Amino acid sequence: MCAMTAGRRGRRVVIVDHARQPGQKVRIAGGGRGNFTHLAVTPDHYLSETDADGHFCASVLNRFTPQDFVTLVGRHGIAWYEKQPGQLFCTGSAQQLVEMLLAEGQRAGVQYQLPNPVTRVYQQAGSFIVETPRATWRCAALVVATGGLSLPKIGASDLGYRLARQFGLHVVPPRAALVPLLYQQADGARLRDLAGISLPRVQVRCRDHVFQDSLLLTHKGLSGPAILQISSFWRPGEAILLNLLPDHDLITQLKQARDHHPKQSLLTALSGWLPKRLAMALIQLVGCPEAGSQRLAETSTQDLLKVARGVQAWTLYPAGNEGFRTAEVTAGGVDTRELCPTTMASRKVPGLYFIGELVDITGQLGGFNLHWAWASGYTAGVSV
Repeated sequence: MCAMTAGRRGRRVVIVDHARQPGQKVRIAGGGRGNFTHLAVTPDHYLSETDADGHFCASVLNRFTPQDFVTLVGRHGIAWYEKQPGQLFCTGSAQQLVEMLLAEGQRAGVQYQLPNPVTRVYQQAGSFIVETPRATWRCAALVVATGGLSLPKIGASDLGYRLARQFGLHVVPPRAALVPLLYQQADGARLRDLAGISLPRVQVRCRDHVFQDSLLLTHKGLSGPAILQISSFWRPGEAILLNLLPDHDLITQLKQARDHHPKQSLLTALSGWLPKRLAMALIQLVGCPEAGSQRLAETSTQDLLKVARGVQAWTLYPAGNEGFRTAEVTAGGVDTRELCPTTMASRKVPGLYFIGELVDITGQLGGFNLHWAWASGYTAGVSV
């Protein structure tokens, strides 16, 4: 996005990348269908340690809107659909987006050097020198768009962070975000047999951050959109609070079941709303194993309350997350206070730019991270 925007302005541009193919993260985004933007993009959908008020993020997002990218996609005849409110996906493959961006770059005269790893970058006489095994370039402007540490199997590296520090910029320590969470050992022993169970709608809370979406239990921990969302805000040692039935007044419904179906067991009643294996596990976790098999008429209100709290206020202390290996994005990165929000340029080093996931701006799930890539790339492209 940055290269093609700069090329349209008559700038001579070369993209140097160690990957064999361009756009690997775009290619796998959205399960291969490319969740390329979200119609409701606002700074509220992003987190940053160094842009708490969202002013930096807003400045960049205002320069390139979701409609701008939809227009670009339309010019290339790429069909798309709205999967959930605001989330836009390619009807075909995300490969179409990669081909679109390459075509726009080629039309703007952009040169591509792939695979060609950068071995050294330094300044000399006011220019940047970029050395690779195949060539050395001298340039007036250098844009670092190397992404974060997520998904190392497709080529993620720490080059961008090393370059930022080399030139004296502060980097917020990178951490995995939008990533599955892991059970504590004791929880894992009790819950691993629940692997494969999914719930279409749960509420998950960490501090004052709350998300509602689907949940998947794995043999190692918790996954699914709701968990990926909260993982960006969770910190080691903190609890997460799960409401597995957010649209229910469970204690009232259990009391009504006791009144109307007194011969029914608590397990049978709870299994009307939750998978039976999960219902049994929760009854045991809250310390009411006998209540599961006894009739509702024999189940005390106190036990009903325990079970209702266990279902709608299930507290877990994750042991950690799965790390960069499976994380969809990397939180942290180049301190936004080091960059100009109207250009993405370094305030300290003229001609040096940082864009995309490398910057301390991290989007929520749903197309926000790809849109940050487009917007920050465009912002640098019209300035570089």
